[in-house]
Amino acid sequence: MQMNGSSSSFGPGGLDLAQSFFKPIQNGAPPSTTKRHTKISVVGVGNVGMAIAQTILTQNLADELALVDAKPDMLRGEMLDLQHAAAFLPRTKISASADYSVTVGSDLCIVTAGARQKPGESRLNLLQRNVALLSDIIPPLAKHSPDSILLIVSNPVDLLTYVSWKLSGFPSNRVIGSGTNLDSSRFRFLIADHLNVNAQDVQAYIVGEHGDTSVALWSTISIGGVPVLSFLEKQQIAYEKQTLENIHKEVIDSAYEVINLKGYTSWAIGYSVAKLARSLLRDQRKIHPVSVFAKGFYGIDGGDVFLSLPAHLGRGGVLGVTNIHLTDEEVEKLRKSAETILEVQNQLGF
Repeated sequence: MQMNGSSSSFGPGGLDLAQSFFKPIQNGAPPSTTKRHTKISVVGVGNVGMAIAQTILTQNLADELALVDAKPDMLRGEMLDLQHAAAFLPRTKISASADYSVTVGSDLCIVTAGARQKPGESRLNLLQRNVALLSDIIPPLAKHSPDSILLIVSNPVDLLTYVSWKLSGFPSNRVIGSGTNLDSSRFRFLIADHLNVNAQDVQAYIVGEHGDTSVALWSTISIGGVPVLSFLEKQQIAYEKQTLENIHKEVIDSAYEVINLKGYTSWAIGYSVAKLARSLLRDQRKIHPVSVFAKGFYGIDGGDVFLSLPAHLGRGGVLGVTNIHLTDEEVEKLRKSAETILEVQNQLGF
Protein backbone atom coordinates (compact mmCIF):
# COMPACT_ATOMS: atom_id res chain seq x y z
CA MET A 1 0.00 0.00 0.00
CA GLN A 2 1.38 3.36 -1.00
CA MET A 3 1.23 6.29 1.38
CA ASN A 4 1.49 9.61 -0.39
CA GLY A 5 1.66 13.18 0.77
CA SER A 6 -1.37 15.44 1.07
CA SER A 7 -3.52 15.97 -2.01
CA SER A 8 -4.95 19.16 -3.52
CA SER A 9 -8.42 17.53 -3.71
CA PHE A 10 -10.63 18.31 -0.73
CA GLY A 11 -13.91 16.86 0.56
CA PRO A 12 -16.17 14.09 -0.72
CA GLY A 13 -16.74 15.87 -4.02
CA GLY A 14 -13.04 15.88 -4.75
CA LEU A 15 -12.93 19.66 -5.22
CA ASP A 16 -9.51 20.56 -6.62
CA LEU A 17 -8.43 23.48 -4.46
CA ALA A 18 -5.33 24.18 -6.52
CA GLN A 19 -7.47 24.86 -9.60
CA SER A 20 -10.03 26.89 -7.64
CA PHE A 21 -7.63 28.86 -5.47
CA PHE A 22 -5.31 30.13 -8.18
CA LYS A 23 -6.25 31.90 -11.40
CA PRO A 24 -3.71 31.53 -14.24
CA ILE A 25 -2.31 34.66 -15.87
CA GLN A 26 -3.21 35.43 -19.47
CA ASN A 27 -0.95 34.39 -22.38
CA GLY A 28 1.05 32.12 -20.12
CA ALA A 29 2.84 28.94 -21.20
CA PRO A 30 2.77 25.57 -19.38
CA PRO A 31 5.72 24.77 -17.11
CA SER A 32 8.92 23.92 -18.94
CA THR A 33 9.44 20.19 -19.44
CA THR A 34 13.21 20.72 -19.24
CA LYS A 35 13.18 21.78 -15.58
CA ARG A 36 15.17 19.29 -13.55
CA HIS A 37 13.13 17.40 -10.94
CA THR A 38 15.34 15.62 -8.43
CA LYS A 39 14.09 12.53 -6.63
CA ILE A 40 15.87 10.59 -3.89
CA SER A 41 14.68 7.29 -2.43
CA VAL A 42 15.80 5.98 0.95
CA VAL A 43 15.32 2.28 1.71
CA GLY A 44 15.20 1.58 5.44
CA VAL A 45 13.74 4.06 7.93
CA GLY A 46 15.74 3.07 10.98
CA ASN A 47 18.01 5.49 12.83
CA VAL A 48 20.48 5.80 9.94
CA GLY A 49 17.85 6.05 7.20
CA MET A 50 15.93 8.77 9.00
CA ALA A 51 19.06 10.75 9.85
CA ILE A 52 19.86 10.71 6.12
CA ALA A 53 16.29 11.66 5.16
CA GLN A 54 16.21 14.51 7.67
CA THR A 55 19.55 15.90 6.48
CA ILE A 56 18.49 15.66 2.82
CA LEU A 57 15.37 17.68 3.65
CA THR A 58 17.11 20.37 5.69
CA GLN A 59 19.78 20.80 3.00
CA ASN A 60 17.16 21.05 0.21
CA LEU A 61 18.74 18.32 -1.91
CA ALA A 62 15.59 16.88 -3.50
CA ASP A 63 12.23 17.92 -4.92
CA GLU A 64 10.84 14.54 -3.96
CA LEU A 65 11.80 12.08 -1.24
CA ALA A 66 10.48 8.50 -1.22
CA LEU A 67 10.81 6.28 1.84
CA VAL A 68 10.63 2.47 1.73
CA ASP A 69 10.51 0.01 4.60
CA ALA A 70 9.01 -3.40 5.37
CA LYS A 71 7.30 -2.06 8.53
CA PRO A 72 4.26 -0.09 7.29
CA ASP A 73 3.21 1.46 10.63
CA MET A 74 6.65 2.81 11.48
CA LEU A 75 7.06 3.92 7.85
CA ARG A 76 3.83 5.91 7.87
CA GLY A 77 4.70 7.40 11.24
CA GLU A 78 8.10 8.60 10.00
CA MET A 79 6.56 10.02 6.83
CA LEU A 80 3.91 11.96 8.77
CA ASP A 81 6.48 13.21 11.28
CA LEU A 82 8.55 14.69 8.45
CA GLN A 83 5.51 16.07 6.61
CA HIS A 84 4.36 17.89 9.74
CA ALA A 85 7.60 19.91 9.63
CA ALA A 86 6.74 21.24 6.16
CA ALA A 87 6.36 24.84 7.40
CA PHE A 88 9.97 24.82 8.60
CA LEU A 89 11.61 23.10 5.61
CA PRO A 90 12.20 23.71 1.90
CA ARG A 91 9.29 22.40 -0.18
CA THR A 92 9.76 18.67 -0.83
CA LYS A 93 7.14 16.07 -1.69
CA ILE A 94 7.47 13.17 0.76
CA SER A 95 5.92 9.77 0.05
CA ALA A 96 6.31 6.36 1.61
CA SER A 97 5.43 2.76 0.81
CA ALA A 98 6.45 -0.83 1.32
CA ASP A 99 5.96 -1.16 -2.46
CA TYR A 100 9.07 -0.22 -4.46
CA SER A 101 6.95 1.42 -7.17
CA VAL A 102 7.06 4.53 -4.95
CA THR A 103 10.73 4.88 -5.97
CA VAL A 104 10.01 5.10 -9.70
CA GLY A 105 12.11 7.68 -11.52
CA SER A 106 14.62 8.18 -8.71
CA ASP A 107 17.90 9.91 -9.46
CA LEU A 108 19.56 8.46 -6.37
CA CYS A 109 18.59 5.35 -4.38
CA ILE A 110 20.12 5.14 -0.91
CA VAL A 111 20.04 1.73 0.79
CA THR A 112 20.40 1.63 4.58
CA ALA A 113 18.39 -1.54 5.32
CA GLY A 114 20.27 -4.38 6.94
CA ALA A 115 19.87 -7.25 9.38
CA ARG A 116 21.30 -6.88 12.87
CA GLN A 117 23.78 -9.39 14.20
CA LYS A 118 22.28 -11.98 16.54
CA PRO A 119 24.12 -13.04 19.71
CA GLY A 120 26.78 -15.59 18.75
CA GLU A 121 26.14 -15.18 15.03
CA SER A 122 29.16 -15.33 12.74
CA ARG A 123 30.02 -12.38 10.50
CA LEU A 124 29.62 -14.63 7.46
CA ASN A 125 26.11 -15.73 8.48
CA LEU A 126 25.10 -12.12 9.07
CA LEU A 127 26.50 -11.24 5.68
CA GLN A 128 24.52 -14.03 4.02
CA ARG A 129 21.31 -12.74 5.62
CA ASN A 130 22.06 -9.24 4.37
CA VAL A 131 22.73 -10.57 0.88
CA ALA A 132 19.32 -12.27 0.96
CA LEU A 133 17.80 -8.96 2.07
CA LEU A 134 19.47 -7.05 -0.76
CA SER A 135 18.18 -9.66 -3.22
CA ASP A 136 14.69 -8.35 -2.42
CA ILE A 137 15.71 -4.68 -2.52
CA ILE A 138 18.12 -4.04 -5.39
CA PRO A 139 16.27 -5.67 -8.36
CA PRO A 140 13.04 -3.65 -7.84
CA LEU A 141 15.03 -0.45 -7.34
CA ALA A 142 16.87 -1.10 -10.61
CA LYS A 143 13.60 -1.95 -12.36
CA HIS A 144 11.80 1.24 -11.32
CA SER A 145 14.81 3.57 -11.68
CA PRO A 146 17.11 2.06 -14.34
CA ASP A 147 19.09 5.29 -14.77
CA SER A 148 19.62 5.99 -11.07
CA ILE A 149 22.76 5.90 -8.96
CA LEU A 150 22.83 3.33 -6.17
CA LEU A 151 24.41 4.47 -2.90
CA ILE A 152 24.85 1.63 -0.42
CA VAL A 153 25.18 2.45 3.28
CA SER A 154 24.34 -0.97 4.79
CA ASN A 155 27.24 -2.83 6.40
CA PRO A 156 29.58 -4.48 5.65
CA VAL A 157 29.42 -1.77 3.04
CA ASP A 158 32.21 -2.87 0.67
CA LEU A 159 30.87 -6.41 0.29
CA LEU A 160 27.25 -5.27 0.01
CA THR A 161 28.18 -2.66 -2.60
CA TYR A 162 29.73 -5.46 -4.67
CA VAL A 163 26.58 -7.58 -4.21
CA SER A 164 24.38 -4.61 -5.20
CA TRP A 165 26.44 -4.07 -8.33
CA LYS A 166 25.96 -7.72 -9.33
CA LEU A 167 22.22 -7.70 -8.52
CA SER A 168 21.48 -4.41 -10.29
CA GLY A 169 23.29 -5.01 -13.55
CA PHE A 170 24.27 -1.33 -13.43
CA PRO A 171 27.61 -0.10 -14.79
CA SER A 172 30.20 0.12 -12.01
CA ASN A 173 30.30 3.94 -12.05
CA ARG A 174 26.66 4.05 -10.87
CA VAL A 175 27.07 1.80 -7.82
CA ILE A 176 28.82 3.42 -4.86
CA GLY A 177 29.27 2.54 -1.19
CA SER A 178 29.46 5.16 1.55
CA GLY A 179 32.78 3.50 2.39
CA THR A 180 35.31 5.49 4.39
CA ASN A 181 33.81 8.92 3.77
CA LEU A 182 32.76 9.09 7.42
CA ASP A 183 36.00 7.43 8.61
CA SER A 184 37.91 10.18 6.82
CA SER A 185 35.77 12.84 8.50
CA ARG A 186 36.58 11.29 11.88
CA PHE A 187 40.25 11.22 10.87
CA ARG A 188 40.19 14.89 9.91
CA PHE A 189 38.44 15.78 13.16
CA LEU A 190 41.04 14.00 15.29
CA ILE A 191 43.96 15.61 13.44
CA ALA A 192 42.29 19.02 13.65
CA ASP A 193 41.66 18.48 17.35
CA HIS A 194 45.33 17.61 17.92
CA LEU A 195 46.51 20.75 16.09
CA ASN A 196 43.67 23.08 17.11
CA VAL A 197 42.61 23.95 13.54
CA ASN A 198 39.35 23.73 11.62
CA ALA A 199 38.70 20.20 10.30
CA GLN A 200 37.73 21.70 6.92
CA ASP A 201 41.34 22.85 6.51
CA VAL A 202 42.63 19.30 6.97
CA GLN A 203 43.05 17.19 3.82
CA ALA A 204 43.26 13.56 4.91
CA TYR A 205 41.96 10.22 3.66
CA ILE A 206 41.22 6.80 5.07
CA VAL A 207 40.99 4.27 2.21
CA GLY A 208 40.50 0.54 1.74
CA GLU A 209 37.97 -1.48 3.70
CA HIS A 210 35.44 0.28 5.88
CA GLY A 211 36.66 -1.77 8.81
CA ASP A 212 39.70 -3.06 10.62
CA THR A 213 42.00 -3.20 7.55
CA SER A 214 41.41 0.41 6.50
CA VAL A 215 44.51 2.40 5.55
CA ALA A 216 45.37 5.89 6.80
CA LEU A 217 47.20 7.81 4.05
CA TRP A 218 49.59 9.73 6.28
CA SER A 219 51.89 10.57 3.37
CA THR A 220 49.18 12.69 1.70
CA ILE A 221 47.91 14.66 4.71
CA SER A 222 48.05 18.42 4.41
CA ILE A 223 46.81 21.31 6.54
CA GLY A 224 46.15 24.58 4.79
CA GLY A 225 48.06 23.22 1.80
CA VAL A 226 51.14 22.27 3.85
CA PRO A 227 52.09 18.55 3.67
CA VAL A 228 52.34 17.53 7.32
CA LEU A 229 54.97 14.80 7.37
CA SER A 230 57.37 16.50 4.97
CA PHE A 231 57.01 19.72 6.98
CA LEU A 232 57.93 17.89 10.20
CA GLU A 233 60.95 16.32 8.51
CA LYS A 234 62.18 19.63 7.05
CA GLN A 235 61.77 21.30 10.43
CA GLN A 236 63.51 18.32 12.05
CA ILE A 237 60.55 17.83 14.37
CA ALA A 238 60.52 14.30 15.72
CA TYR A 239 57.32 12.29 15.78
CA GLU A 240 56.61 8.69 16.70
CA LYS A 241 54.98 6.36 14.23
CA GLN A 242 53.05 4.82 17.13
CA THR A 243 51.34 8.18 17.69
CA LEU A 244 50.07 8.11 14.10
CA GLU A 245 48.90 4.51 14.47
CA ASN A 246 47.06 5.41 17.68
CA ILE A 247 45.11 8.13 15.86
CA HIS A 248 44.15 5.66 13.13
CA LYS A 249 43.06 3.12 15.75
CA GLU A 250 40.93 5.80 17.38
CA VAL A 251 39.21 6.33 14.01
CA ILE A 252 38.44 2.61 13.73
CA ASP A 253 37.21 2.38 17.32
CA SER A 254 35.17 5.60 17.33
CA ALA A 255 32.05 4.06 15.78
CA TYR A 256 32.11 1.25 18.34
CA GLU A 257 32.37 3.84 21.12
CA VAL A 258 29.31 5.72 19.85
CA ILE A 259 27.36 2.46 19.56
CA ASN A 260 28.34 1.43 23.09
CA LEU A 261 27.27 4.83 24.44
CA LYS A 262 24.00 5.47 22.60
CA GLY A 263 23.20 2.16 20.92
CA TYR A 264 23.72 3.21 17.29
CA THR A 265 25.34 5.82 15.05
CA SER A 266 23.13 8.16 13.04
CA TRP A 267 23.90 11.87 12.78
CA ALA A 268 27.44 11.72 11.40
CA ILE A 269 26.51 9.13 8.75
CA GLY A 270 23.45 11.25 7.91
CA TYR A 271 25.63 14.27 7.17
CA SER A 272 28.18 12.11 5.35
CA VAL A 273 25.61 10.58 2.99
CA ALA A 274 23.89 13.93 2.40
CA LYS A 275 27.26 15.36 1.37
CA LEU A 276 27.67 12.51 -1.12
CA ALA A 277 24.15 13.11 -2.44
CA ARG A 278 24.95 16.79 -2.99
CA SER A 279 28.19 16.00 -4.84
CA LEU A 280 26.42 13.47 -7.08
CA LEU A 281 23.14 15.22 -7.88
CA ARG A 282 24.50 18.78 -8.04
CA ASP A 283 27.43 17.60 -10.17
CA GLN A 284 29.88 19.14 -7.69
CA ARG A 285 32.90 17.16 -9.01
CA LYS A 286 34.22 16.79 -5.43
CA ILE A 287 36.65 14.13 -4.24
CA HIS A 288 35.27 11.68 -1.67
CA PRO A 289 36.80 8.46 -0.30
CA VAL A 290 33.95 6.06 -1.14
CA SER A 291 33.66 2.41 -2.02
CA VAL A 292 34.13 2.01 -5.77
CA PHE A 293 35.05 -0.71 -8.24
CA ALA A 294 38.75 -0.88 -7.39
CA LYS A 295 40.12 -3.52 -9.75
CA GLY A 296 43.13 -2.20 -11.65
CA PHE A 297 44.05 0.53 -9.16
CA TYR A 298 47.28 0.34 -7.12
CA GLY A 299 47.92 -3.23 -8.22
CA ILE A 300 44.58 -4.56 -6.99
CA ASP A 301 43.96 -7.41 -9.43
CA GLY A 302 42.82 -10.43 -7.42
CA GLY A 303 39.22 -10.13 -8.60
CA ASP A 304 36.26 -7.76 -8.79
CA VAL A 305 36.22 -5.85 -5.53
CA PHE A 306 34.78 -2.64 -4.10
CA LEU A 307 36.72 -0.63 -1.53
CA SER A 308 37.27 3.02 -0.75
CA LEU A 309 39.51 5.19 -2.91
CA PRO A 310 39.46 8.99 -3.37
CA ALA A 311 36.82 9.21 -6.10
CA HIS A 312 35.77 12.10 -8.31
CA LEU A 313 31.95 12.29 -8.01
CA GLY A 314 29.40 14.01 -10.24
CA ARG A 315 26.04 13.58 -11.93
CA GLY A 316 27.28 10.48 -13.75
CA GLY A 317 28.36 8.79 -10.52
CA VAL A 318 32.06 7.93 -10.23
CA LEU A 319 33.86 10.04 -12.82
CA GLY A 320 37.29 8.68 -11.92
CA VAL A 321 39.71 7.84 -9.12
CA THR A 322 42.29 10.39 -8.01
CA ASN A 323 45.81 9.36 -8.91
CA ILE A 324 47.35 9.96 -5.48
CA HIS A 325 50.98 8.96 -4.98
CA LEU A 326 51.13 6.43 -2.15
CA THR A 327 54.18 5.08 -0.36
CA ASP A 328 55.11 1.44 -0.91
CA GLU A 329 53.90 0.64 2.60
CA GLU A 330 50.50 2.25 1.94
CA VAL A 331 50.10 0.39 -1.36
CA GLU A 332 50.91 -2.90 0.35
CA LYS A 333 48.36 -2.24 3.11
CA LEU A 334 45.74 -1.30 0.53
CA ARG A 335 46.31 -4.53 -1.39
CA LYS A 336 46.00 -6.54 1.84
CA SER A 337 42.76 -4.72 2.59
CA ALA A 338 41.46 -5.78 -0.83
CA GLU A 339 42.57 -9.36 -0.19
CA THR A 340 40.67 -9.40 3.11
CA ILE A 341 37.45 -8.31 1.37
CA LEU A 342 37.95 -10.79 -1.47
CA GLU A 343 38.52 -13.66 0.96
CA VAL A 344 35.10 -13.13 2.55
CA GLN A 345 33.56 -12.43 -0.85
CA ASN A 346 34.79 -15.79 -2.13
CA GLN A 347 33.27 -17.52 0.89
CA LEU A 348 29.95 -15.99 -0.08
CA GLY A 349 30.18 -17.63 -3.48
CA PHE A 350 28.36 -14.67 -4.96
